[in-house]
Amino acid sequence: MSEPETFESLRSLLFSIAYRMLASVSDAEDVVQDTYLRYQHAQDEGAAIESLKSYLCATVTRLAIDQLRSARTRRETYVGQWLPEPIITDGPGGGGDPAADTERAESISMAFLLLLQRLRPVERAVFLLHDVFGHSFQEIAGIVGKSEDNCRQLALRARKRVEAERPRFEPDLRQRQDLAQRFFAAISASDVAAIMRLCADDAVVYGDGGGKAPQWSKPITGGDRVAQLLAGVGARIAELGGRLVLREVNGQPGAMIVDDQQRLVSVFALEITGGAVRAVRSVINPDKLRHLGPTADVRALLRRSRESTS
Repeated sequence: MSEPETFESLRSLLFSIAYRMLASVSDAEDVVQDTYLRYQHAQDEGAAIESLKSYLCATVTRLAIDQLRSARTRRETYVGQWLPEPIITDGPGGGGDPAADTERAESISMAFLLLLQRLRPVERAVFLLHDVFGHSFQEIAGIVGKSEDNCRQLALRARKRVEAERPRFEPDLRQRQDLAQRFFAAISASDVAAIMRLCADDAVVYGDGGGKAPQWSKPITGGDRVAQLLAGVGARIAELGGRLVLREVNGQPGAMIVDDQQRLVSVFALEITGGAVRAVRSVINPDKLRHLGPTADVRALLRRSRESTS
């Protein structure tokens, strides 16, 4: 006999929906907490809730849609390149989403989350609820306030757009992990040639500092330029006594850079296709990393590095 559903037993699912909608751990957690408060208020008012799961999924989705609409101006004024807040998915502390299978892992990849950002809020909600979480169009229609036919059209339009642009990850996870291990070892060794061999010719590096930490203001494109850049990153890590710690980031191979006091400096997420690294996404904005642990003052680290070499 299955255990009765409770808010706590559904918290992970609610976070999964909110995070995919918002691509922000802090915003997703706020929306989940707001969902709980509304649920508590409904209980206090004696509201009849036939299906707790349906009620909570509907509430968290509507709140996420509202959050997206209110966050539009904030996103437009963001300093530099914007990337999703990373989650660690290979162990505890990953934000409540274990990426239990390949499809779910791909649906939280940075590349996929960035694709979702191009969809309008309701379109994004319909697509996710149907294609990722398996809700019926009848359920979704009640959640977003549209007809079933309209929801089908929204899902179809979103699916076509996503399928046309979604990354095609290397199907063998072990091969991806092996390549990532060699890639990060080459960065740690500042081995330009080795990095270049592992990169696609059109490889690109994206960086998100949000104006809070030094970062590349524009994407760096081309395997040779990427290799030179990342070799320099490896040298700087070594100078500061830091290290690269391999982790699974958003369901894909990645790494955390920590300083000599084990404070988090940056998180790397890789996009590996065709047996090569095609994209490297680096989040160094401390506001997007605090949910993962203590963060370093990157500017202070760089000053220390300059002083030690002067």
